[in-house]
Amino acid sequence: MTSSGLQPRQDGDAALRLLRDGVLDLEGRLVDASNTTLRGILTLEGVTARCVYKPVRGERPLWDFPDGTLAGREVSAYLVSRATGWDLVPPTVLRDGPFGPGSCQLWIDEPEDAEPLVGFLPAGELPPRWFPIAAARDDDGAAYALAHADDPRLARLAVLDAVINNADRKGAHVLVGADDRIYGVDHGVSFHVEDKLRTVLWGWAGKQLPTDAVEMLDGLAGQIAGALGAELADHLTISEVTEVASRIDRLRETGRFPQPPEDWPAIPWPPM
Repeated sequence: MTSSGLQPRQDGDAALRLLRDGVLDLEGRLVDASNTTLRGILTLEGVTARCVYKPVRGERPLWDFPDGTLAGREVSAYLVSRATGWDLVPPTVLRDGPFGPGSCQLWIDEPEDAEPLVGFLPAGELPPRWFPIAAARDDDGAAYALAHADDPRLARLAVLDAVINNADRKGAHVLVGADDRIYGVDHGVSFHVEDKLRTVLWGWAGKQLPTDAVEMLDGLAGQIAGALGAELADHLTISEVTEVASRIDRLRETGRFPQPPEDWPAIPWPPM
């Protein structure tokens, strides 16, 4: 649940209207972000909610993403997520703000007692149904494992990341909401035409896609050829939209989760 009581799934239209039309007052900057990322409060007709505002003018140029904006990719990730019916990305719009146009996304509050689904755990002490992804050691030399839960909610997020070619699925980019749903955030380096999938969610690599994912991809293929493709074209290049359709087709043909790339780092840094 967000700070306003809006639930992104049930109150999606209301959230989008608040994001687009609400008065945006800034609270402060998230200093750990590599690009300008600001937290604010939106107010519209007595309804308030926190948001994350990322102005285009605060984006650092990226040599491998020369076209479009990171803000446009954030919005595109939401559009694809909405089209899947899984609602894994909080409502996100492109709007004007105190520092010009940028993406504006509904803030997700994580309950204090939320169980993390991704993290570093002592080696040999992984809970049941957790996948080890990479080995690590702390400053004292103790062995740890980067791991994630074998959770169907995370599996859906892994499929979405494969569709949008997410190059930065860190563990910290997976949020657990108060409504017991999970959300993925920070999708500014997605949708590249080349394979750049980097994620901590490799636990299902090469395994058969679940039935709900196959059904979702079948429906998404039709949408990308129609209204969804037209929406994405407002934020991505024609080649990038075409590659979204190609990735969907490849996933449908193989029926399996993708394997880690051999010519590209498979895990983002830092992973959390």
